[in-house]
Order: sequence, then structure tokens, then C-alpha cells
Amino acid sequence: MRSYFSPVFLMIILFLLISSKPEKGYYNELYRPQFHFTPEKNWLSDPKGLVFYGGEYQLFYQYNPKGKERGAMHWGHAVSKNLVQWKTLPVAISPDEGTEDKIDSTAFSGSAIVDKNNVLGLQEGSDKTLVAFYTGFRCGQCIAYSTDKGRTWEKYQGNPVVPYNPSDNARDPKVFWYGPAKKWVMVLYREPNGDEAKKGVSIYNSDDLTDWELKSHLPGFNESPDLVELNVNNRVNESKWVMFDGDGSYLIGDFDGDSFIPETGKIRSDYGKNYYAPQTWGNIPKKDGRTIQIAWMKGAEFTDMPFNGQLTFPCEISLRKFGEGVRLFRQPVKEIELLHGKHYEWTDKNIIPGINQNIVRKVKGDCLHIIGTFNIKTSDNFGLMLRHGKKIVGSEILYNVKTGVLSCLGTRIPVKPVDGRIELEILLDRTSIELFVNGGSAVITNSFLPAKGNKDLALFTNGGELLVEKLDIYEMKSAWRDEVSLGQ
Repeated sequence: MRSYFSPVFLMIILFLLISSKPEKGYYNELYRPQFHFTPEKNWLSDPKGLVFYGGEYQLFYQYNPKGKERGAMHWGHAVSKNLVQWKTLPVAISPDEGTEDKIDSTAFSGSAIVDKNNVLGLQEGSDKTLVAFYTGFRCGQCIAYSTDKGRTWEKYQGNPVVPYNPSDNARDPKVFWYGPAKKWVMVLYREPNGDEAKKGVSIYNSDDLTDWELKSHLPGFNESPDLVELNVNNRVNESKWVMFDGDGSYLIGDFDGDSFIPETGKIRSDYGKNYYAPQTWGNIPKKDGRTIQIAWMKGAEFTDMPFNGQLTFPCEISLRKFGEGVRLFRQPVKEIELLHGKHYEWTDKNIIPGINQNIVRKVKGDCLHIIGTFNIKTSDNFGLMLRHGKKIVGSEILYNVKTGVLSCLGTRIPVKPVDGRIELEILLDRTSIELFVNGGSAVITNSFLPAKGNKDLALFTNGGELLVEKLDIYEMKSAWRDEVSLGQ
């Protein structure tokens, strides 16, 4: 068959095909997280607009498409079918009025919902409209919408739906449906009349998503609020509401659609140095039933990387009763198992102090999932050395039995053994350690920059015996590699 293309044209096409393939180092740079979300390049911060629709988890995040520094905020966008493997989509929301200013009119944080009943009247075809609420900085609270499952977005012509007030610094709207009163609720950070002492969370109501009425105000909060209802001990007939602040701390209380009534003081949910702006996904199917949360690892460093920003691994949050009352628990979502590689396990291994007692010496890697139950027996202190090396010491996780203090990368928290045992679950990625203690009753989220080539692991005890009742370690696959197929 005769060819209608010149040799030069065919060479150009071949060159384009070859050059379009990801380079070998793509998403595999020295400090590129392998199972935590990062943008391909540039600045990332707060997650926002988290909503599940059409079999996809929608993830949006503060994004500067023009550089690695904090700049004119846009809404970056990615989707996933499994919470571990993400497909990056084009920028969803850009600053209003096409501004190039780094502050005015930029698209600050917010949330997203599914307009199931077509309240806005914008639906086209069978796909429900996705509605994003965002702060147009110094422009008010605004709406953007998508009629094609989030692939393209338009600004609502009636913006702003909550007018700009120069005295209250309002931002970060979280919108959700409140079933008992059949109305929409907006939780919004505000500083009424510019009064620092009153800065906190205001609650608004609406029937139509566009006309919002202020109902109450709760002082004592900073930015990026979230409000969710959680069952207690998985009991369907017992629940509490949890109000989150931007630093991850929370209050437990009741909510009637108009006001949040706290029953506790503020409780810290994460003790690490790099946890900020947690948000939860909306519209999770009832048959799933989970409440899933993700946050920004604020302050993390990524030396010589093309990107600047990492999110935490998605976690399921729940409420449980124990001695101190009702408290929040946080654990990695079960989908993490999709990335499990080679498995190492130990059961009922008694270890004593000594350099030759490292039972995990065969484990090497820069990305690990570690789950262990340790009976402290007569140990004075025990722990793990992560990303250890022969010349450069790794990062230590240490539990001091005498003081009851657990430490990791400079963070120290009090931890009480449960029936003489300490449970640790550790997510080790190339630039982060997430440490879940005793089923997620306490969490430490810290970033770090380990030495290049350090991939050893060590388990140790000092001053006495330690019983490793159960220890599972998984090498983690990369969520970004072509050879990993997870149904995306």
C-alpha cells in the first residue's frame, strides 16, 4: 500500500511519540513521595473540594501553576478510583477576573457538593452538577460548577453568593446537606467586625445554595474549618459532631443545623510538625459508610525537587469511647493494601539488648508500611531506626517506658500502654513519616529528608526484654509507576 506521508513527516511523528513518554526518572526523583499525592511540579497546599461522584474521588488543592513558591492561588485537580493512584487533570478554578495579582481575586480554599436535585438548574444530560464553593479573595464566597464530572468548570454568573465584607476576612467555606432540617449548611471562617478575639466559625443556612443566612458564630477557630457527624463505636444510633480547626485540632459536640454546641475543649488530633488544613470527602456511598480525611503536610521541604508540597495519606476517622471519654481515631484507609509489595512477618519474637538482635535486618527500602504490636515486658525503651545507613544514622522512633513518652523526629507525646502493649503503625515514604499509635488514638505526621542511599531498618530494645507479638512489614509499590495497575 502506498504511503501518503513523507519520510520527514514520519520522523517528526516518531520523535513526538518518543519524547511524549515519561522519562525514566518521572515521579521517581530522590525526594518524590511514592504513595502520597504531590503535583508534577510547582506549589501545592490545602486540600479542598473533596467529593465522591461517579466512582471517582475528586481531589482539589491550592496550587500555583507558575512556580514552586506560594503565588496566585488556583484549584489544582486530580481524581482517583481507589485513593492511592491519582490522575492529574487541568486546573479547575483560576483567579477571578483573570487577575495576575498574588492575593486579590485569587481562588482560596473551599469545598464541593453534588447538586443531586438540580437546585441550581444547571444540569446538562444525565450527570449531576458538581458545585464548588470557594473564596474569591477580597471578592466574597463564590461558586464554580461542572456538568461533566469535574472535567471542565464555569464560574456562576450570580457570584458572590456571600458578599465580600472587608471587615470580616471571611474564607474557606465548607458546604454540606443537613438532612434533619432539609437545608444546606455553610461553615465559614470569619473575624466579625475585624475583632481578633471573635475570630472563629460562622454557620449559614440556605435552601437554594445561593441565598445564605447567618445563623450563629463560634469563636476560637482559625482557617479551613470542617464539620462532620461521626458514629460512636460504630453504633448507628449514637453519633456526635466534630468541628475541625485548620491546625487539625477539634471539638466534639452537638449540631442542630443552626449552631454547634461543644461538649469538650479543643483536642489535638495530630502531634507532628507538618499537619494542616484537614478536610473530609463528601457524598461517600452509604454502603461504604466511611468518613475519609486528608491534609496538607505544611512546612515540608523538598530540596531540588520540581514540586513543593505533599498531602498526607488518606485516612478513615472515627469516634470511640474509652477512659477519657469520646475521642477521635485516625487510621490509613484500607486501600493502602493495593500498594503492598514484598511481605515480612514475625510472631512472638523475644528480643534482648544487643547489636545482633535486629530481627528486621533483611528489610531494606525507602517506602515501607510497618504494623507492630510490642509487649514492653522489662524493656526500658525500644524503637526503630528508619532509613538507617552505615555512615549516616537514620531517623529514630523511640518509646521510653519509664517516662511514657514516644518520640519521632523531634516530636514527643505521652503514650500509655494498653494491657502492657504499644501498637505502632508507620507509613514511611521518601519524605515523610506518619506514625499511628494504639489504633490511631494519637498520630504524629512529620516530614524529613533522609540521606541518599540510606535504606536499612533496625528494631532495638534497651535495658530489658521486648516481646514482638506481631510485626508485619510491607515494601510499598509506587503509585506512579506504569507497572502498577490498580484499576484506575
